[in-house]
Amino acid sequence: MRIEKKEETFDQRIAEMGIRIKDADTFKVSENVFDEVTLLALYKLVHKKWLSAIGGSISTGKEANVFLGDLGDTAVAIKIYRIQSANFTTMSSYILGDRRFANVKKSRKELVFAWTKKEYSNLARAKEAGLPVPEPLVFDRNILVMSFLGEDERPYPQLRYVDLDDPALVYESVVSMIDTLYKGAELVHGDLSEFNILYHDQPYLIDMGQSVTRDHPRALQFLMRDIRNVNRFFAKKGCEIKTEYEIFNAVTGLSVSQP
Repeated sequence: MRIEKKEETFDQRIAEMGIRIKDADTFKVSENVFDEVTLLALYKLVHKKWLSAIGGSISTGKEANVFLGDLGDTAVAIKIYRIQSANFTTMSSYILGDRRFANVKKSRKELVFAWTKKEYSNLARAKEAGLPVPEPLVFDRNILVMSFLGEDERPYPQLRYVDLDDPALVYESVVSMIDTLYKGAELVHGDLSEFNILYHDQPYLIDMGQSVTRDHPRALQFLMRDIRNVNRFFAKKGCEIKTEYEIFNAVTGLSVSQP
C-alpha cells in the first residue's frame, strides 16, 4: 500500500507541474532520481519551453540517468545527475585544478551542479572544434539537455557492441578526435573508452563531464590513460596500432620517451 501511495503522489506531482510523461511504466521505475532539487530544475526547463515531454530511460550510469525527451518535435537526451549517490571523491579529482570552477563550494550538491555545468561547457567546446558530440542545449542545476544521438527513439550503440567493417579506419578516426579535442577544444576527455564512444555512421564522443582543460594538473596523465584505453580496444580488434607514446607526443608536441 505504501509503495502504491508513493507512486500516486509522485505521479500527481509530475502532473501538477505540467510535465508530460511519454512512457509512464519506464519512467516510474526511476522515481528515486527525481528529488526536490531535480523536480524544481525539471519544472523550470519545461516552463521555459526547453522540454515538452520526458520519456523512458536511455541509460543508467554510476552518476547519472539519461532519459529520452521531446523539445517540440525534436528528440533530446535529458541527463540527470543523482545528487545523493554522486561519487564526491571521484568528481572532486576532476573539478579541483580546473580554473573554470575554482570557486565551487565543497558540498555534494554544489559539486554536482558544477559538474553539470562543466559537461555543458566541455560539450560546447568540443562541438565548436568540429567534433561529433551531442549538442548541449541547456542546463539547470543537475539536469543537462542535449541533442539525442540515435534513430527511432533508440540511441546509437556503444562502440563495444558494434561489428566494425573497417576497425583500422575507425581507430584512425578516434585517434584524430583525441588530437582535435586537445588542440582544437583544448580539452582531454579523461575517461575515453569503448563505453563512451557511440557509433553509427562515425564514432561520437559522449560523457564529457570529467573532461579537463589542458592546463589541469592531471591533464597529461588523463590523456595517456585515454590513449591506452583506445589502443587496448582496437588491438583486440586486430588493428595495427601506434604506440601510446607516438600518439601522446603527436598530440601534445612533447618528446616523451618510453621508459
